Amino acid sequence: MIGLGGNNGTTVTAQILANREHVRWETKDGPMEANFLGSLLQCSTSSLGFCGEEEVFVPFKSLVPLVDPTQIVVGGWDINNMNLADAMRRAKVLDINLQQQVAPMMRHMVPLPSVYIPDFIASEQSERANNTLPATLSRWEAVEHLRADIRNFKTANHLDKIVVLWTASTERFCQETVGVHDSADNLLAAIHASHAEISPSTLFAVASILEGCAFVNGSPQNTLVPGVVDLATRHHVPIAGSDFKTGQTKLKSVLVDFLISSGIRPLSVVSYNHLGNNDGANLANPRCFRSKEISKSSVCDDMIAGNQVLFPEGKKDGPDHLVIIKYCPAVGDSKRAMDEYYSEIAMGGKNTISIHNVCEDSLLAAPVIIDLACTIELFTRIEVAAAGAPGSALEYQPFHPLMGSFLGFLLKAPLVAPGVPLVNSLFKQRLCLENLLRVLRGLEPNTLMNLERNVEAARHPAVPTFAAIHH
Repeated sequence: MIGLGGNNGTTVTAQILANREHVRWETKDGPMEANFLGSLLQCSTSSLGFCGEEEVFVPFKSLVPLVDPTQIVVGGWDINNMNLADAMRRAKVLDINLQQQVAPMMRHMVPLPSVYIPDFIASEQSERANNTLPATLSRWEAVEHLRADIRNFKTANHLDKIVVLWTASTERFCQETVGVHDSADNLLAAIHASHAEISPSTLFAVASILEGCAFVNGSPQNTLVPGVVDLATRHHVPIAGSDFKTGQTKLKSVLVDFLISSGIRPLSVVSYNHLGNNDGANLANPRCFRSKEISKSSVCDDMIAGNQVLFPEGKKDGPDHLVIIKYCPAVGDSKRAMDEYYSEIAMGGKNTISIHNVCEDSLLAAPVIIDLACTIELFTRIEVAAAGAPGSALEYQPFHPLMGSFLGFLLKAPLVAPGVPLVNSLFKQRLCLENLLRVLRGLEPNTLMNLERNVEAARHPAVPTFAAIHH
């Protein structure tokens, strides 16, 4: 992970270790044991069908061979050199009794020096930047250094594969330029020339791809420029982005879908939140906030485009959509999110839905990060072929490297392959990933129709029975 010593990085590490060691600890509400609550793969289920009158469900993780999260070896980079035990304490996310049990397993874990280009993140981050690659390195030398780090980590830990995830601070958007970011060749040439608009996250993505490692951009900036996508395509390396989808945006993708699917016209969607962790401090910078604003604001677009009755002119008729984020140190990682959905209903009526959501930001993000790592690793093992004429040989090939159509449940602004429609409805996003896993298992996609049950009921109608009511 890039940003290993941050709130997300330390929380993910502690969660993996606590589950591996079956850690139990006392809280004010009683005993607690390590779990993966919030993980789609570990804790959500899919229907296999019916056994008699009873529907049978199995966890997603049992549909196909997936990486066991407890077997993940964690490492990475950070611009701050604090060991992970102390960084975990600094984050103030986990219960102190849990911290005391996992700290001995994390104290020896120290992040590798990271790429630090001050122009791309808030100036306040300079206070943490004591673990950086030499400023004298060119951008290409930095890429080569990162590649060596990946190789060394893989060798030292006897690993089969590495997945690289960006969970560091949000960068500002880089200014994409034709001749710089538009192709793999131009991007590599620009890195060799140390072009000023090549961001640190893009350097990590390039290093990962050149080492054959899947890459996930968990922040909202435009890391995966066209040149990165082109490079990943040439090397057949899966990439995904952007921005982990955890709380407020995930809820928004449910509520906007509910309103539009119900024939209700949203007039405005206003999202406000404040938080006090390092991410909040970084987002106080207007240029970094703009990256987050873009990723949060796009969640309604396809649902608006899909209903010409409510929105005859598409996005032009869409709701006013405002996103506000403020830094409030006192609340720490416990983010406050307030949303108002103002809509038009029948005969000129108006409807307002207001939601106040308080959540531990990193405890929602950690299971999503684990799911992304396990899912994109699975994608490295999948090959597909178009059905040809009977008797003809099938030509298998990897998926397109942009896997956003299957990962939208986990990412705010999923990047999809050319020609693949973007879907933001949370239910549809979940069903897409579920059906992929089912197809890989040899099961039919889940249409939720239960058509065979209805047909059987029509063929053999039963007389309904009613329980007696006693007064």
